[in-house]
Amino acid sequence: MTLETFLLGATALLATPGPTNTLLATSGAGRGVLRSLPLLAGEIGGYVLAILILREGVGPAIAAVPAFETALRLAVSGYLLYLALRLWRFGATAEAGGGPIGVRRVFVTTLLNPKAIIFAFTLIPAEADGLALLPWMGSLAALILCAGGLWILAGSAMARGLSGRVSGRIGYRFSALVLALLAGMVSAHAFTLG
Repeated sequence: MTLETFLLGATALLATPGPTNTLLATSGAGRGVLRSLPLLAGEIGGYVLAILILREGVGPAIAAVPAFETALRLAVSGYLLYLALRLWRFGATAEAGGGPIGVRRVFVTTLLNPKAIIFAFTLIPAEADGLALLPWMGSLAALILCAGGLWILAGSAMARGLSGRVSGRIGYRFSALVLALLAGMVSAHAFTLG
């Protein structure tokens, strides 16, 4: 895969709604753009660590024990459900400007994000290791800053556009439903693996 193809694929993947992007948009809506920007460090760190763990540890483990992939997907699904429940509960008591979303939560969510599997095993060439990974990881970090920033901006814009019409807790509850749906999709895929 060429770097240009990687950039196109990674941009498309980062633009797709998912657990991390849901948190970024929710934070943008609840806390504003500037207070949400530090979350991008958690996203970059989560993806970089996930890719390294997947390529060096999980990939070989799945090759040796295929059932490990099912267990991993179920664990990810469980975490997404936990996160959905936390957002739902917070939505019941949300106050303007508050939010349960911090760098650590974005980091852990991204670390468990199924998109990391696509980065690790599809978009980044298998032969890229060691120092050869640096251009791929650097490009990914730059794309995360752009795409993640846009998700934060989108959340902030939606909150401004809906202010006065919809309470802040609706955004948290909607995000919780999106995460629960994603958890269902991940767990359903775990049971369809051949």
